[in-house]
Amino acid sequence: MSDIVREIQVSLAHCLVWALRAAGEKGLIIKMDRVPDFTVEAPREKEHGDLATNLALLLAKPARMAPRRVAEILVQNLTRSLPWVEKIEIAGPGFINFYLQRDWVYQVIPSIIKKAENYGRVRLGKGRKVQVEFVSANPTGLLHMGNARGAALGDSIAAILDFAGYAVTREFYINDAGKQIENFGLSLEARYLQLLSRENRVPEDGYHGEDILESARGFLAREGDRYLAASPDERRLALVEYALAEKIGSIKKVLADFGVHYDVWFSEQSLHEGGEVRDALDYLQEKGCLYESEQALWFKASEFGAEKDEVVVRANGIPTYFAADIAYHRNKFQRGFERVINVWGADHHGHVARMKGAVAALGCDPDALDVVIMQLVRLYQGGEIVRMSKRTGQFVTLEELVEEVGKDAARYFFVMRGSDSHLDFDLDLARSETNDNPVYYIQYAHARICSILRQYGEQGGAMPEPADVDFKLLREEYEQALARKLADFPGEVTSAAVSLAPQRMARYLHELAGLLHSFYNSHRVITSPGELTKARLLLVDATRITLKNGLGLLGLTAPERM
Repeated sequence: MSDIVREIQVSLAHCLVWALRAAGEKGLIIKMDRVPDFTVEAPREKEHGDLATNLALLLAKPARMAPRRVAEILVQNLTRSLPWVEKIEIAGPGFINFYLQRDWVYQVIPSIIKKAENYGRVRLGKGRKVQVEFVSANPTGLLHMGNARGAALGDSIAAILDFAGYAVTREFYINDAGKQIENFGLSLEARYLQLLSRENRVPEDGYHGEDILESARGFLAREGDRYLAASPDERRLALVEYALAEKIGSIKKVLADFGVHYDVWFSEQSLHEGGEVRDALDYLQEKGCLYESEQALWFKASEFGAEKDEVVVRANGIPTYFAADIAYHRNKFQRGFERVINVWGADHHGHVARMKGAVAALGCDPDALDVVIMQLVRLYQGGEIVRMSKRTGQFVTLEELVEEVGKDAARYFFVMRGSDSHLDFDLDLARSETNDNPVYYIQYAHARICSILRQYGEQGGAMPEPADVDFKLLREEYEQALARKLADFPGEVTSAAVSLAPQRMARYLHELAGLLHSFYNSHRVITSPGELTKARLLLVDATRITLKNGLGLLGLTAPERM
């Protein structure tokens, strides 16, 4: 919402509370010690007004009245001089709908022009430190579709939170310790020895991809056969050190090409080397949160809401991945983050309760940990599922996807559905330059506005100052609808930040682009009468600013030509 919408909402909320108190004093409704948390927000259907409240529905039970009767009493006791309100209606089971006067939207346009790239910023976060950890793929292979969706979601969530006033840190957790690294070393060693004509097999639970063979070739080209005579431990250590640096470098490049840049790359191995895993376990032991059974050390996860207890140190004395994860989250809160957000794949769903339990056991607020679970992605082409990569013979990689459809289309498609929904990614649609492609449709709206402004400048016109423009000339339906939609942008930023839902921004941008195209197809801008031209120029320029700001929150470009 714009500042004016927020002012109207706050004013209406105050008026509703006063109406409730007045009705209570008159004995029309039972006096309330506490007013329930209610909303004053834009309804989904525009026929239901500009703003609506659910207060009557929430009061019905404690008041022991039908919600419509509560709504009638509230409306009867509302002051007559409500700001900007033209009409009030009671609808459905008891919603109170407010229809605003037309004039309020005219204040939105000059506000957008003035704020420019800062339009939509809100103070929701109040500077609180938030960490968003996402992707965190094993550095033992290539980034796949799940990683790609996590990258788009995590980066967009981080950008939206930053725009909403949080101090955001983007972090990648490098899983460079544990069993997978051991198997990584064995797999690399097998390929290295094979290249030197020594018979050796990749372990069954090792890594069999073409990229492992490429890493072994690179190592051989740099080091030659000098590790042939080395001990297996020394050979594997050198291979892993080389390949990890190569893989992490590749991951950084692919993600950068995808528009994702991290503030911190955090090594799991550093937790072990720095003694933080041991320290975290010692802390939990002192708090009575661990016990021994079957020669292993267990965390009492079931006492903190999880279904069962979990092993943190195996019978062989080696800490589990969960133990390192506990130490990592302790480290996060020790660094001063007030809120920690993890973006995980659906296969980690069962890990959420035990991780929140561990956070509570560490003496931190489990509600300060948010986990966004994302569902699987299926690629489609020609109406059929694409299962294999043409290049690797395995899964389609993020790098290949960006080459195929471009960064912008890929990122938009990954966030246009809620993270908890399975995503069918249509390669043909993502490549198309038609209005059916939502990202093309939105970017074309921005480019179309830039073309209008360019033409006006080429004709010798100078952009008018908002103070010199009569915005009340914007009386047409599409003009009003467009201005009203622009006013919703800060509210969409707030909602997307609160719910960690970048799909709200994707949907908003698509709807805004649709209103721009409808306006453009129905009304002339430059050839309108002089004063109307000025008003329409600033209306479309405000739309351009809002589209650009919104696209930026999803990591997308705002092209000036298409």
